[in-house]
Amino acid sequence: MHLEFDSVAQLVEHNTFNVGVLGSSPSWVTKQNRMPETMAPIFFMMIGRHIPPMLWLLLLMVAAPVAVAQQPGDEQLAAYYFDRQEYDQAAQLYETLYQRGHNKLHYQRLLSSYLELSRFRDAQRLVEQRRKSDGGDLSLMVDEGVVLLRQKQNKKANKCFESAIGRITANLQPVPDLAMAFERIERLDMAVKTYLTAREKSGSKSIYFNELTALYQQMGDHVAMTNEYFRLLDEEPRSISSVQLAMQRALNQAPDNRLAEGVRSALVERVREHPENRTYIEMMTWFSLQQKDFQFALEQAEAADARFPDGNGEVVMRVARIAQTNRAYDVSISAYRYLQQKGKSNPYFQNAVVGELEVEFEKVSNGDAVDSKQFAELKKRYLAAFDDLGKNAETASLMRHYAQLLAYHGGDVQEAVDMLDDLLEIKRLPPQVRDEAKLELGDMLLFAGQVWDASLLYSQVEKSNRDDVLGSAAKFRNARLSYFNHDFQWAVSQLNVLRSSTSKLIANDAMQLSLLISDNMEDDSTYSTLEIFADADLQLFRNQLEVAWDGFDAVAKSTLSHPLHDEVLLRKAQIRCKQGRYAEADSLLQRLVDFYPTDITADDALWQMAEMNETHLNNPDKARQCYERILLDYPTSLYADSARKRYNQLKSK
Repeated sequence: MHLEFDSVAQLVEHNTFNVGVLGSSPSWVTKQNRMPETMAPIFFMMIGRHIPPMLWLLLLMVAAPVAVAQQPGDEQLAAYYFDRQEYDQAAQLYETLYQRGHNKLHYQRLLSSYLELSRFRDAQRLVEQRRKSDGGDLSLMVDEGVVLLRQKQNKKANKCFESAIGRITANLQPVPDLAMAFERIERLDMAVKTYLTAREKSGSKSIYFNELTALYQQMGDHVAMTNEYFRLLDEEPRSISSVQLAMQRALNQAPDNRLAEGVRSALVERVREHPENRTYIEMMTWFSLQQKDFQFALEQAEAADARFPDGNGEVVMRVARIAQTNRAYDVSISAYRYLQQKGKSNPYFQNAVVGELEVEFEKVSNGDAVDSKQFAELKKRYLAAFDDLGKNAETASLMRHYAQLLAYHGGDVQEAVDMLDDLLEIKRLPPQVRDEAKLELGDMLLFAGQVWDASLLYSQVEKSNRDDVLGSAAKFRNARLSYFNHDFQWAVSQLNVLRSSTSKLIANDAMQLSLLISDNMEDDSTYSTLEIFADADLQLFRNQLEVAWDGFDAVAKSTLSHPLHDEVLLRKAQIRCKQGRYAEADSLLQRLVDFYPTDITADDALWQMAEMNETHLNNPDKARQCYERILLDYPTSLYADSARKRYNQLKSK
């Protein structure tokens, strides 16, 4: 064989197949274009005498990366064959790679290849060699057991597994790898035994808590899982927050209610057996709140307060607030009254008084009808609270709520205005609280028909809060006032600015009112129908419900088809809700959704229907259907996130 090359470049170009490309893709690698490693020295000896010394030196410098590049290329090729389950080729390459550096990954893949090829002797020999070089790695005994399992020698395999666990000492370093080896072969029972043995050897009863609870959850062993939670609480009561977090995660991931039922039964038993254990009672209260069983949570909280009075009712206050947030108003009121009965010296007395009145306000605001006798009783309680607590910055929210109740539900606008005037005279009132009260006072004046005084207050708040949400709220009120006054073009110009507000709620309200006005300005050049609608809207705002109904009715009867008809149905439904006639309201909203599903009011109607069926009509199935329809048909709706939460809560019941 005689080769002639004028330069090193020609030589390298002639043999490009050996440089670099080995790592590109295994698809081109063939016996014809790959030089065996054993041929390289012979090749260079054959051509060496034809190359001048300087060129020979350069050739060595160019060829040096070839040997370095071959190993990564072989590794990629081996992985390629292994992933394609071509274990014969993979085994050949991993044998070479493993001999070079005894890499753990190469070992694992070579062992897997042997097992897939039923080369059990080779597999056994490989494991034995590995154990000789790394006797401290107990997971290798699991590999030995796996080889035996593949040969149907189950008893010998289990003996290997038990022997591996029996070698655990106070040195816990091999434990995680051993447990993971058992998990890989789906022997979760042996993984559990590994951690429990390690716990015994270490002398710590709380070590490996997270690992064991995760394994018990995988195994569906809810009793063992719950006992593990309690074991940690017994050892470390201060870890209650960690236990609650872990338990909540497990409950969220549980496919059914079996875990929740198991936890509840275990907690009840623990509380009964250890009535003086404060941690168990706190856990029982916490768990009941997670399950939305607010009445049971309150019972546990009151029991805890009776046994441990040094808490001053802190747990009861927590239950009251969470129940209030979840609209479990009866439970919340009971909790607040329990705290008030502890006397004015109790640190939660004032919060309990304010909290109970806030709940009563929320109930009325959300549509709970109250007769004149109930309203008179509610007024007395507010006035008694002001006598006890005074009119100050701490009771500012009570003063605002009381003014709203007087104006919108009691028909006493002047007394409401006087209450807000008293609020604004409080010294050192935070600026935001003061401006919020001004907006409320502006609404009261508009309610009373004092349009320009209302506009002045709105403008003051807008001017002092130009770059925040409160300023946007004031600007929206001024635009709405222009709409009530039939100044439609000016209202639209202001509302369009607000559509880019940082507050999603204000931006959505501005967009809806802007579209309502502009769509009907185009449809009716005289604005006559829109003016009737705006007048009815103002009467609805002033709580003149029958007058407002007649106005909306006039719009509906004016033409057979009009862009305002869906808005009319929505407003009429709101009137019936305020009157406590929920079945009629539900029927009106259903008509809106059926006849105007593509209009901007459709998702509002679905949301109102859902809330009404859930809270007033006792029809959770229809409520769930409404929430689901919002998610499916109106995914960009402002109500989407809240609808998803409510849908999941109803679905889990």
